[in-house]
Amino acid sequence: MRLPATDLGIMAEHLATHEGMINKFKIYYMTVRNPVLKNLLYRHIHILREHVRVMLEFIDPSKAGQVHLPSLKDIHLKFGNEQISEQEKDITLEARATAKLMSSNNFMSALMMKDVNVKHAHIEMALQEERFQSLYNQIIKHIDGEFTPKVSEKMQLLTLHKYYHILSE
Repeated sequence: MRLPATDLGIMAEHLATHEGMINKFKIYYMTVRNPVLKNLLYRHIHILREHVRVMLEFIDPSKAGQVHLPSLKDIHLKFGNEQISEQEKDITLEARATAKLMSSNNFMSALMMKDVNVKHAHIEMALQEERFQSLYNQIIKHIDGEFTPKVSEKMQLLTLHKYYHILSE
């Protein structure tokens, strides 16, 4: 298959990013002891390698037809009494930020891509990265590792009343 130049350029950049991410996550994997985080990092490395495989198949001019990502099987985190160190908390926060950035990057790239199959695969990659972001977030919530401020009910009602008129315009 012959790719549009735009798609090839974007994927070449993604491949370099994936190489760095996989290597970073391998270091994290070797560092952490918490079994929930360790398993999640392992699965994330695996799916990143699948993203690389798919992009390489798209780039290979001798390949023809559809290229598919494997589905991301349901991953359920099972928390026990395991402790998480400060370093592991930092790794979890960084891994979540990385997944969020990659999800956004894949989606924005898909909007610029020309080949329908390449575009669709990158939307799927974005959704998979969003799923990992959510999984890392579960760990962060479990360890009470983040504070999210909430607005008052009064502020929400003020906002509701300010913009409610849009529905009747």
